[in-house]
Amino acid sequence: MSDEKKMKPATRLAHGGRREDWTSLGAGKGGIVNPPVWRASTILYDDVAHLRRGTTTNRDGDLFYGRRGTPTQWALAEAITELEPGAAGTMLYPSGVAAVTGALLSVLKPGDHLLMVDSAYDPTRNFCDNFLKLWGVETTYYDPLIGAGIDALVQPNTAAIFLESPGSLTFEVQDIPAIVEVAKAKGLKTLLDNTWSTPLFLTALDKGIDLTISAATKYLGGHSDVMMGAVTANAASWLSLRRTAQILGQFVSADDSYLVLRGMRTLALRMKQHGESALKIASWLETRPEVARVLHPGLPSSPHHALWQRDFTGAGGLFSFVLNGGDEVRRAALIDALDLFGIGYSWGGYESLALPVDPQKYRSATRWDAEGPVVRLSIGLEDADDLIADLAGGLDRMSAAGA
Repeated sequence: MSDEKKMKPATRLAHGGRREDWTSLGAGKGGIVNPPVWRASTILYDDVAHLRRGTTTNRDGDLFYGRRGTPTQWALAEAITELEPGAAGTMLYPSGVAAVTGALLSVLKPGDHLLMVDSAYDPTRNFCDNFLKLWGVETTYYDPLIGAGIDALVQPNTAAIFLESPGSLTFEVQDIPAIVEVAKAKGLKTLLDNTWSTPLFLTALDKGIDLTISAATKYLGGHSDVMMGAVTANAASWLSLRRTAQILGQFVSADDSYLVLRGMRTLALRMKQHGESALKIASWLETRPEVARVLHPGLPSSPHHALWQRDFTGAGGLFSFVLNGGDEVRRAALIDALDLFGIGYSWGGYESLALPVDPQKYRSATRWDAEGPVVRLSIGLEDADDLIADLAGGLDRMSAAGA
């Protein structure tokens, strides 16, 4: 194979995790394209000496016990790791929330202080406000637009800064380099929820982030049929991440790993269509009188566009828009009138979704004021013109009903 360091992301996606050890039957016996599904609990050893040696290593590639993984899980972890320059390894978790909490627990201890972005995913806030509080970790929420000003919030016991950029409801883009610079100067760990972009559109570790998190349930899997999370770490954070995950018994099945790895083979193609269709639909929504504003950093009208252009190489298919006045009845009338958009949680699948969201419920350090209710769209792989026609019909029916 050509020099892996020179391979572009799409090539890495096609070849990642396909080690000969995991796909070949041996010299002269041929092999297969995809790493197969290895289901296992018990691992059999050749003899007692072999069993004893199994306790002396802890790395992917060495069979020990099913919970430590098989070539199926290792192939997925390796494929994700290869997308992040400077990564030491990736741990897999049974959900995106488990990945967030596992990453936080690997860098925090009782008595620590955490700086958490105010636009964070609601389950992340829930973990901070409940588990971490009971565990003796104090959380301070900060304005996602704070940038280098975060220096003023650092306390003597601050251990980590958590970022989510863009935020998955209101899509503020954080000044990652400025926050990382403060963290490095203060000796703090940085964690980024990078689910919206994936490593295709934002490589986090080469921006100075220590641990980058993805809900593989979403774009990596891409088919709305598997739950998983992943955390990729640099060398300085890797051993603590791995040790914490193993102590907590975090594990994903071989079957789910196979599904996510299979989904990743087409990630570059899917992300291109998700992003292009979403931007086309967002631009169209800006022309509608029923819409006050569209929350998409890829739009030139976005106040976050310059930061997005500087740090990102593309955009995901998730964004929100604010209705021009109205209430819950008006918003529900719009969403209920749509034919091609499903109503449901999550995003990143091949199907489009529409969801009523209420950012004001999940803010404490900042205030969310808007002209009307907010609708979040996850743009799937349907033709963008069909989705625009569906949204146009929904907006027209909403207005005609006087909602």
